[in-house]
Amino acid sequence: MEIVTLVMVIVLGAYAVNARDRARRIALLGRHLGRFQIEKLMETLTDGYLRALGEADPERQGQVMNLLGASETELSAQFGRFVTEFARVDEAQARVSRLAWPIPYAVRLFPKATFDMRKLLAVHAHGIADAANNRQGQSTRDKAFALSAELFLMQHSCHWFCRSRAVASARLLARHQTSYSQVLAAVAPSTRHAYEAVLAA
Repeated sequence: MEIVTLVMVIVLGAYAVNARDRARRIALLGRHLGRFQIEKLMETLTDGYLRALGEADPERQGQVMNLLGASETELSAQFGRFVTEFARVDEAQARVSRLAWPIPYAVRLFPKATFDMRKLLAVHAHGIADAANNRQGQSTRDKAFALSAELFLMQHSCHWFCRSRAVASARLLARHQTSYSQVLAAVAPSTRHAYEAVLAA
């Protein structure tokens, strides 16, 4: 009986520590994101792309896609400013555990198994800007897919920062019916290579 009680105390203690750390991270990210309309612009683009791809008439599809150009540009610009602001966050607060599940004090206990969220967000900023400006010269349809992949991967990183890799991957699958591996494969090679380099550093 004493062992069961001890295990329960340890589990509850771990949960409390993780909950406190999660709240701190959510508040930190929210403070910076709250100054921008990034989430709203993401929703506008995601809904717009789905509407455009549902159009049977290519001309009408192109018109809808062109109307989204301003939102693409604005999202890229706002995300760039957000990343610049977040870069001022202290490194200790920006470190994220690469472990799949949240473990109390994982960042302190396993510092080599962490990455710097500031650097990862900078990778996302470059990827989003490249896709939004269509630097690969893709068709309108392919550009929409490319920018969507960049945005989904960025969203995954934000959820990872706030909670854990496992939770981020589950949310990605639930919200967009896309797995983490699929999104990672769909982003531009330059994004993928830079992203993997930050995680491995």
